[in-house]
Amino acid sequence: MRAAHRLKVFFNSIKGKIFTLFLVAFLAACGLTLLNVWTLSAVRERLHLSERYDDLSSAILEARRFEKNLLIYGGAESLREGMLYLDQANAAFADLAEDIGRVSGVRGLEDFRLALDQYRRDFAALDAAKDGEKDGEKDLARTTGKLLVEQAEGLIATKRARIHKTIFEVSLLPFAYLGIFLVFMAILIRVIAISLLRPLGMIGSITARVAKGDFSPVDGGGHHIEEVAGLLEALNRMALELTANQEDLLQARKIAALGTLTAGIAHEINNPINNIALSAESLLEVHGDALDDDAREIAGDILAQADRAGEIVRNLLDFSRTEKAQFSPLAPELIIKSSVALLKNQIMISGLAIHLDVPHDLGHVAGNLRHLQQVFLNLLQNAAQATPPGGTIDVTGRDASDFVCLSVRDTGKGIDPEHLPHIFEPFFTTKEVGKGTGLGLAVTYSIIKRHSGRIEVESDPGQGTVFFVYLPKAATDQAVAEQSDHAR
Repeated sequence: MRAAHRLKVFFNSIKGKIFTLFLVAFLAACGLTLLNVWTLSAVRERLHLSERYDDLSSAILEARRFEKNLLIYGGAESLREGMLYLDQANAAFADLAEDIGRVSGVRGLEDFRLALDQYRRDFAALDAAKDGEKDGEKDLARTTGKLLVEQAEGLIATKRARIHKTIFEVSLLPFAYLGIFLVFMAILIRVIAISLLRPLGMIGSITARVAKGDFSPVDGGGHHIEEVAGLLEALNRMALELTANQEDLLQARKIAALGTLTAGIAHEINNPINNIALSAESLLEVHGDALDDDAREIAGDILAQADRAGEIVRNLLDFSRTEKAQFSPLAPELIIKSSVALLKNQIMISGLAIHLDVPHDLGHVAGNLRHLQQVFLNLLQNAAQATPPGGTIDVTGRDASDFVCLSVRDTGKGIDPEHLPHIFEPFFTTKEVGKGTGLGLAVTYSIIKRHSGRIEVESDPGQGTVFFVYLPKAATDQAVAEQSDHAR
């Protein structure tokens, strides 16, 4: 069954079709060559038979010559020579009997045999007829001899006609070769046009379309050529990968540009914020007793807003962080449990239940614990803020080939489809003004990319949201070192 499938695949390929064409052409050439050999052999055989017919006719003519000698001069010598030639005619007839039957039919063969036998008897009786002056016997021998010569000449004429016909047929073989060659070339050109030129034209238009930024899948149109179908499939995979890579590249460029900008801004405003906070604290410490309640409340508001501004600055610095992270083998269970421990009380106060299902035997990942904790803190905080009291948050882990997949699922309101493409963009948020900076998921995305991983999201409005974090496995210490170098 497998062999039959392989043969089917082979004959559906370009090389299979070309092989089939050349095989058919080769077999046709072999057939024509064999036909040519057979025809030439037939011509040679007919020429040989024609020579035997000539021998038969010559023997009969010689016998007729001695018949005249016998009638005119008489003598035993003429009788003996004539009978000798008739013996040769009988021998030639015996060799040609089968062919005479094919040429003249059974009736013609029998007539010739009877005529030859009759002439032999009449010829043998000529000597006695002469002595006895039996003119009837002489006339009978002449008539039979004449009939025998006419039959022999008829046979020779028929054989020559058949030989000429065979030679004419042989002369047509070169034209047959030419015709088969032209048919073969026409089929080969058609196969090349359909199997190669048309797909090449399609590929040219596809690459031009890709060059313009159109990465939509290619419709192969049910193409049955194996190589073309494989190429179109590869082009579709390439288009999908280019689409994903382009999105990642655009996201990375956005993050890099904004990171450079926000790093400069954060450093510039960090000192004024610290000075404001220190001034407010000094005011409360030095002149707190002299201030009335309204003044102390205002100073407290100043401190609170300074702390909030400081937190925003810290988020900006985390977003634009470029320090060299040290990677080490980390157990996924440790990453999740240490991250959940930092928020467990907050989650329980919110009236939510959290369930962990991260097997302890999952492969280690290469990463930085503090950075990965920040990733899952952001995801858990978003899940807690999106889930109403009584909801649940599920954190699970599973093996995914060369990756470990860690997912955070909530039972919140979900994310609107029009917002999904933008959730990892810096400063994009669906929260109310003053409740979010839009940096949490952008920082998460940036950290995961520095770990050579990827993050995916699935969400249905009203059904909750799940984030999938794929982190590459740390197979060896060397792999961890290479991952660390890559992150730098």
